[in-house]
Amino acid sequence: MRQTTKKILGVVAISMVTSGLTAVTTYSISKRQLDGESRSFETLFKQNTSQPAVRTAGAGVQPVDFTQAAESSLHAVVHIKCTQNSKVQTMSQGDMPDIFEYFFGPQGGRSRQPMQSQPRVGYGSGVILSKDGYIVTNNHVVENADEIDVTLNDNREFKARLIGTDASTDLALLKIQGDNFPTIPVGDSDALKVGEWVLAVGNPFNLNSTVTAGIVSAKARSLGVYNTGKNNGIESFIQTDAAINPGNSGGALVNVKGELVGINAVLSSPTGSFAGYGFAIPTTIMKKVVADLKEFGTVQRALLGVVGGDVANFLQDEKLKEKVKDSGCNDGVYVNEVPETGAARSAGIKVGDIIVAADGKKIKSMAELQETIAKHKPGDKITVKVMRDKKPKEFAVTLKNSQGNTKVMKNADMDLLGAAFRPLSEDLKKQLNLSGGLQVSGVTGGKMKEAGITKGFIILKVNGQSVNSNEDMENAFKSASRSADQVMFITGIYPSGKKGNYAVDLSEE
Repeated sequence: MRQTTKKILGVVAISMVTSGLTAVTTYSISKRQLDGESRSFETLFKQNTSQPAVRTAGAGVQPVDFTQAAESSLHAVVHIKCTQNSKVQTMSQGDMPDIFEYFFGPQGGRSRQPMQSQPRVGYGSGVILSKDGYIVTNNHVVENADEIDVTLNDNREFKARLIGTDASTDLALLKIQGDNFPTIPVGDSDALKVGEWVLAVGNPFNLNSTVTAGIVSAKARSLGVYNTGKNNGIESFIQTDAAINPGNSGGALVNVKGELVGINAVLSSPTGSFAGYGFAIPTTIMKKVVADLKEFGTVQRALLGVVGGDVANFLQDEKLKEKVKDSGCNDGVYVNEVPETGAARSAGIKVGDIIVAADGKKIKSMAELQETIAKHKPGDKITVKVMRDKKPKEFAVTLKNSQGNTKVMKNADMDLLGAAFRPLSEDLKKQLNLSGGLQVSGVTGGKMKEAGITKGFIILKVNGQSVNSNEDMENAFKSASRSADQVMFITGIYPSGKKGNYAVDLSEE
């Protein structure tokens, strides 16, 4: 499970990053999609209506009976086994450290032998969303997996196909072949109340079909756990004291009606095991993300285009409180930066404004603002209310994507490059004194030809990252296709020794 950290500033202008997994499907974009239209979650994921609904008078009846909700949800929560296949590594005789060669170069008489590392296996949970076998889980459950195996509550086993991932929300969408799978009705996490009873359903410690109970301890909780490296995460967790342990990741948070209200994701613990609280991704965020992953292969992320933080955190910081102490606001989101190409700047929002409402919802924190924006797609229009000079002002904002427009983003296909690749031969490595690289074995057209790259060119780096295999190239391609500029900066060398630098533009006119 993920561990937690704390940050004052949050970021609403969030871009996609590489998840490290390879989606094995190809996505086609229809005219309707290009026009910015998209189907609803309910249209994309057909529930199994043959299942009897759980009938309960609700949380107001005491004592609460969890048996029907547990029985209903257990069948739709699956066990996920992820295997990262063994990798061939080159090791020196005598296990001499590579740092020796770093300083003194290859040593005579020291042959290097290939060694096979053992496969790595991890476990988690998932929730069946549709009767034809779409499953939601956490991105960190399936990250870097080469094989994904799914076991249902009735012990049926399936190989799963990865449809897409979203590191910013830590969600992933899988597919198993078949029909008439059990599902959980998807509820409205916005309707959850603090103090309401919930169940956590999953496979902690690799124990199948486990149910724990607790209450909603807090909502719209931000931990900073997804704000790592280049990834600016979207966090608005449901906090619960239902026991969540390693292996619960990707499992279901269910209300007493048997409705899915969250995807269990994060454990906050000093020991690595349950010690008080777990955190779940609300269905308000999940529904938008998985619908986009199914329809487009990537998330159509709407960005407000502001950088800021909770007013409460600013007021507690001696260096920052001067910025907001005269505003008259005790909560909301203080706007610290407004990027030039963002939606907020175009609408008239300025640095120093305090966002107190968005899309008709009162905003007390950055987490609430992120959750509100995450429900929308680029091109959607919302009203944002701010306090400026102690006076309220409203702005009509047209949300944009990471490229500063409202176009539909898609998961680009490697065929776009119009080239084939092969690992560098040992003879060529010796000839050119190279430790690795990927050679272009053919160019038929596409973006590579447009950039001027020809057959035989040896790719050494893409956007500063070393490339030695087709997998490296595919990961570099996906990362570039999801970036704001959509450009692959390629450096390498021809067999003649001539060096080359190219910029491959992946954007489509």
